[in-house]
Amino acid sequence: MSLDSVRDELARLAPELAIIDDGLSTATVLEAAEVHKVAPDQIAKTLCVDVGGRIVLVVMAGTARLDNRRAREALGGKPRFLGPEAVLEVTSHPVGGVCPFGLPAPLPVYCDESLLQFEEIIPAAGSITASVRMTPQKLAALTRGIWVHVRQDVG
Repeated sequence: MSLDSVRDELARLAPELAIIDDGLSTATVLEAAEVHKVAPDQIAKTLCVDVGGRIVLVVMAGTARLDNRRAREALGGKPRFLGPEAVLEVTSHPVGGVCPFGLPAPLPVYCDESLLQFEEIIPAAGSITASVRMTPQKLAALTRGIWVHVRQDVG
């Protein structure tokens, strides 16, 4: 079970972090923001992309969009989004619950600088109803995430 693998990893690496799962859907950024009473950008969405045959995760602010040029430069090739079945196979998490924790095998994690504007962010926790609160710095430390700027400029 995906939620269990996330729970196990966080219990081992960061026992101070508690998974929040009250049964309400947090599958979309807007649903998660409403459930947690935060701005949509505080929801840390995890994108699963293929970059020239290498699967990586990109974690970014909820409403942020990937800038193709910046992503090519930062990730070393053109990113291609994986479909829901491939995401589930690679991460063990369903779309809407994808996070960089509890993975069946390690994947490179890139954290977009858009997360740094917040003291606290909320990534999913392996299911469409589970999340966890943490600082952006904690997310990067737990995942060995590399900070990048791959967000499209706003406006």
